[in-house]
Amino acid sequence: MGTCFSLEGGGSKRIAPPQRSQIPNPEDEQVEPTVPSEPPVVIPVPEMTESMVMMEILNNNFITCQCPDRRILLRSFTYDEVCAATHDFEMDCFLGQGGFGQVYKGFLDSTNQEVAIKRLDLQGQQGHREFVTEVLILGNVHHPNLVKLIGYCTSQGQRILVYEYMPLGSLNSHIHDLHPGQQPLDWSTRIKILLGAAKGLEHLHHNFTPPVINRDVKCANILLGAGYHPKLSDFGLAKLGPTGDDTHVSTRVMGTPGYCAPEYLMTGKLTVKTDIYSFGVVMLEVLTGRMARDERLPESERNLVAWALNFLRRRELDVLVDPALRGQCSQPCLEHAFFVVSRCISETPSMRPNMRDVVASLTVISEVRYRRRLDRGGRSTPTRTSSDRNHQGEDQGEGN
Repeated sequence: MGTCFSLEGGGSKRIAPPQRSQIPNPEDEQVEPTVPSEPPVVIPVPEMTESMVMMEILNNNFITCQCPDRRILLRSFTYDEVCAATHDFEMDCFLGQGGFGQVYKGFLDSTNQEVAIKRLDLQGQQGHREFVTEVLILGNVHHPNLVKLIGYCTSQGQRILVYEYMPLGSLNSHIHDLHPGQQPLDWSTRIKILLGAAKGLEHLHHNFTPPVINRDVKCANILLGAGYHPKLSDFGLAKLGPTGDDTHVSTRVMGTPGYCAPEYLMTGKLTVKTDIYSFGVVMLEVLTGRMARDERLPESERNLVAWALNFLRRRELDVLVDPALRGQCSQPCLEHAFFVVSRCISETPSMRPNMRDVVASLTVISEVRYRRRLDRGGRSTPTRTSSDRNHQGEDQGEGN
């Protein structure tokens, strides 16, 4: 396990040099400088106020990626186009309530494409900042494990985002909110989802300077496409990481209870290690079947990390693992997976791995399981009933 999951460095394989990208910072940050041993090479980030960003969105038909080798165009929709796609936002198209507005399923006749449309609450002051951030971030980054932002609408004073539609909804519904008759995800599928989500975070952390910190990694923000292909969603709280000699960014504490790293909660100091802690909580949820924070449980069990730590220290993995997963994986794979969890949720940020190491470890776990499955001729994903298919995509609103 140690060879593919070192605490520093890039694992067992050589990684190509990071792609450098210049991304406008969606809001001013107060940065407290410190002196690291080897400061990274940084491309300066232009300062841009929210009003300037909004004027740019209003006055241009698209926003382009600033990477010279990859141009990502965002389409500017009229309000009439969005209304037509959702049949005037009728309730039959309603998918769910997101953090800053409602999400609807829509269909674009012009491209013959199903989409998810997030309509932000115009009364909420916070929603404007999240709207600008999401357009800037998803307009500049692209990866198979990041949800695709197709376009936006700012006409008639609206703040609307148009995404690709993810038919299987969020990971949250497949772990914590199973419908009657819906089978739990098996071991291989859960590891596949975790590996894909980790690759999305690896891209954000390692392929951009400064790195992009998601700041709201959780099961509800991991959406699933065909074949349980995972994509990270909801970048409204994302931040650009520290640059130059700075080791962190000081900002308001935002996020979801149960997922926030302890040092971030106490100091507001944000680094990529904050995302890694949150991802560790997601892994713990997926492996145990428990929620990050569950008020229905006794006080000693409500916080998943606090409850699990004692069992992790004593290596009592049989108590931790989701009963639905028992007998589906070898003991070494189970131990390896919980070892990754224990490092990610370490209270000491420097003890947490980087996302390249997490990807390397999850790759090893998935490949071992895949080889064993081929030997037995078994299937990799659970059977879904007709009842399950009726619920596909209903909870995309949780993530978007």
